[in-house]
Amino acid sequence: MHPLLFVRGDGVAEIYILGFNGSPRKYGNTFKMLKMALLAAEREGARTRLFHLYDYNIKPCLGCLVDDQKACRYPCVIEDDMKEIYREILDADGIIIATPIYWYNVSGVLKNFIDRITVFENMINIEGRSWVEGKVAGVIAAGNDSGCISVISNLYAVLNSMGFAIPPWALAYKNNMLPLKSEKERLLDAANIGRCVALMAKLLKNGPEKWYSVDLAKWMEEIYPLVEEEAEENWRRQEPERRRIIKRR
Repeated sequence: MHPLLFVRGDGVAEIYILGFNGSPRKYGNTFKMLKMALLAAEREGARTRLFHLYDYNIKPCLGCLVDDQKACRYPCVIEDDMKEIYREILDADGIIIATPIYWYNVSGVLKNFIDRITVFENMINIEGRSWVEGKVAGVIAAGNDSGCISVISNLYAVLNSMGFAIPPWALAYKNNMLPLKSEKERLLDAANIGRCVALMAKLLKNGPEKWYSVDLAKWMEEIYPLVEEEAEENWRRQEPERRRIIKRR
């Protein structure tokens, strides 16, 4: 058990969920939906903490790994407020990222934040394991127009590539100018993010220590020739029909 992990009186380890508000507005829809998610996580027994990222000095990534892949590692060489955030992420079981939609993408400060947590993902090239692997993630995108699915799909791809587990129903969005209080389904979606992230974090608490295995490399080298052989056989069977299809055009 992590030395900083809070344990309830009944001896059950508590789930710790972080919320990251990527909006400069602490009163807008991004905040409101994130707060609903965190309150729902608390309803499932989680301890939570909300970070307003615009309150923190988060400098851009320097791209160290391009010069030396092993230079990108924890702790990051940049001196700024990410040091505090890094410690909390390591202690947490899950995170919920909420962002306004800025031109089909996340806000600038949130982009800096995401780039900077590469120090955890890149540990796979140093120790064989991403330090956020097995932690859980959910995503919220709020705007007055289009772009929400573009933002969410991008965040899903990035977070999962870093090793975060994404549970069912772990997304919510708003893409119109209606008052949020009138959109019960949007609020329900946000609440279910918190619930699902907390539930998944509980399930994974005693899960495998490692998911992505670099140890598969040797096995892969042995087995891949068989895949090539099967693909070649499939080609021989399909080739006549494929050629007939092409000639008909």
